[in-house]
Amino acid sequence: MSTERIIQVADLSLILGSLRSLQSDIGTVSGQVDVVGSNLAQTRAELSRLEQAFNEFVQSDLRAKELALAETRQVKIRQEIENKFGQYAIVRRQATGILQASDIQLVRQETIRNATEELMLSTPRYWLAPALVALAAWLTDNRALAERALAEATRRDDEKTALFFSLIGRRAGRSEVSRIWLDRYFGLQNPYSLDRQTVVMIDALANGVFNTDAALLCIKRIGSWIEELAQQAGFAQTQRGQWGDALRSKTPNFNHAQRYGHLSRFSPAWNDLNAALNAVSMQSIVLEHFQDIFQGEIKTASSVLIAVDNLLTSLVSHFDDEELPLRRTEQLNQLIIEEAGDKRAAQQRFDLQSKAQEERVDFTQLLTNAAMHPELSHVTRATQRLAVAHSRDWIVDAHSDVTAQIRQQAPQTIHLSIEDWQGQTAQGDNETELQDSLRQHIERRKQQALEQAKLGLKDWGLIALGVVLLLMSLGNGMIVFVMGLAALGWAFLSYRQVQQRRKQIERDFALLQEQSAQALRACLAETVEWRRDWAMRDAVAAEVTSLLESISPEQHLLAGHNTARRVMPAAAAQAA
Repeated sequence: MSTERIIQVADLSLILGSLRSLQSDIGTVSGQVDVVGSNLAQTRAELSRLEQAFNEFVQSDLRAKELALAETRQVKIRQEIENKFGQYAIVRRQATGILQASDIQLVRQETIRNATEELMLSTPRYWLAPALVALAAWLTDNRALAERALAEATRRDDEKTALFFSLIGRRAGRSEVSRIWLDRYFGLQNPYSLDRQTVVMIDALANGVFNTDAALLCIKRIGSWIEELAQQAGFAQTQRGQWGDALRSKTPNFNHAQRYGHLSRFSPAWNDLNAALNAVSMQSIVLEHFQDIFQGEIKTASSVLIAVDNLLTSLVSHFDDEELPLRRTEQLNQLIIEEAGDKRAAQQRFDLQSKAQEERVDFTQLLTNAAMHPELSHVTRATQRLAVAHSRDWIVDAHSDVTAQIRQQAPQTIHLSIEDWQGQTAQGDNETELQDSLRQHIERRKQQALEQAKLGLKDWGLIALGVVLLLMSLGNGMIVFVMGLAALGWAFLSYRQVQQRRKQIERDFALLQEQSAQALRACLAETVEWRRDWAMRDAVAAEVTSLLESISPEQHLLAGHNTARRVMPAAAAQAA
């Protein structure tokens, strides 16, 4: 009997020691669970910020690589242009050099003739080389050589040669020669397919370079071109479309996330909101563009010689079709550089501007290019004024279409997503409704979490086992009693752990509720600011319309270097 009692005591000591050890381990685990639970909300927020930062890093890295590639390509393209067409640049510099040397008679005619003949040998396909030989022969009164050289120049490029010598005739004061060559030039033109250098003729007209007879000839031809083009079916709609593209080409590509930090983070439609702000910002850029064109006085060149030399330099320098593919690639890379490596935005701008560098366009597209992209069309402000004045009605209609489209595409409802809650607002004035919805959503999540924080089947099984063992211990000794207590003790520890977890859930969701409510208030405040910002930018559209409607074609044709004042014929102005 005593031996049995010693064994029972030993067994009980072992069991009690194990229970104490187990209780200590459970306490440690419970503490760790509390720490994990307290960090849960912070972890979610950190993961969200990390994801956003990672995406921004990836995009930044891609833009940096595209920027570096564009800069490298730009250098290579310019080197290729220099290697292929560097000799052309030498010929181009000779054009005005020969004329200015002839003006002051500091260079012997034999030297000029030898120089042009060397250029002829070094550029066997270039139209300007035989044209300069003809010019040198004309200056030395060598009619036979001049005729042969002119024949070769017109064979290589009849249009440029005709326009070149029309300007030469005007420079020399040979009105009849200038008119004959200008008439020849117009005879080669098709208003549906004009070469880019036609803007040189328009530039000469707008800046008052041509004499009265030649200017009236130009005006008559322009009027007939517009009338002919206007006979096409869908002409007006086509003009509205191409001017709409030209206006949209002024749309900026700016990320407004810094100003609207909460909307950019919590609105799934942020890209649409940012795009809408950029689209409506086009209005102020277009207004500034047209104001720059029409504000201030345009000073004409001090003499017809300087004016013509400027036109000749433009004609021979910017309109060679052989260089055009490389120039287009150069322009695309330049846009990538301007957009800081954003290739998609650069490609969009390039597509909208691409018609300004097409080899052939119709006359109205030529006017559009001159008005909206002077840096690509190589025209003066006087030509921009004339082009806009001729196209005023088309621009007004296109601007109305683009404005309506911008207003239609502006998001009417702004969607919000905070954690896994979804909501929406129109003007940011439904805060009470959204806060209630957010609070109810978080409360549902909390209740779901609390429902999951409960005793499991194993715990209830231990309770049942403990009760059964205690009842059985009444007739089976101390060992069964202790086993029942151990089972109930284990279940009690689980209950304590559940209670601690439920308290942590309460704290976590209280913090989540506070942070989410603050984020929602910030989003609604930024929504109000976004609407105000958009409306302010949109209001500029009325100023653009007012400015355009104040323009009259008759006001923008300079008298320039002629004494007779010239105005647009009524028919041409009406057709415009």
